[in-house]
Amino acid sequence: MQLPDAEILFKNLVKKIQPDLNKDWVLVGIHTGGVWLAERLHQELAITQPLGTLDVSFYRDDFDKIGLHSQIRPSEIPFEVEGARILLVDDVLHTGRTIRAAINELFDYGRPASISLATLVDRGGRELPIAARYTGTELKLPTDKMLELKCDDHGKLSLNVYNKSFPE
Repeated sequence: MQLPDAEILFKNLVKKIQPDLNKDWVLVGIHTGGVWLAERLHQELAITQPLGTLDVSFYRDDFDKIGLHSQIRPSEIPFEVEGARILLVDDVLHTGRTIRAAINELFDYGRPASISLATLVDRGGRELPIAARYTGTELKLPTDKMLELKCDDHGKLSLNVYNKSFPE
């Protein structure tokens, strides 16, 4: 399967966000791919507020099925969430469960004024009523496949498809 160029998708995502860009926005990336995207967006969009990161491992509703990720990282929210306008960033939107977990964690820090979602790829297959406001592209994949964002040592993004290794 021919996958789109992640760098081109990133540029498309930036173009979609720029018209709505607000100086009050704060970016929060979800580990791991969402943080890579958020770091790049933070720089490309010249956002002055500090960048936040979330590891939603303990907020997921399926860790009893898939287990905890082997590299749990601390979440870092270096700004006041109460009243903030948050642009939540993740690499791939699929079932919506990761986003639900991220929103739950953000509300533990306070009540934001708004949360918008930006993803590089929306692959469909939603199990929860979650939609991205900004998307690099939509891509349909078989349910037995996973889509992964990779970032090399120079910050270049690429996409990879592999077979699922855990039960539904």
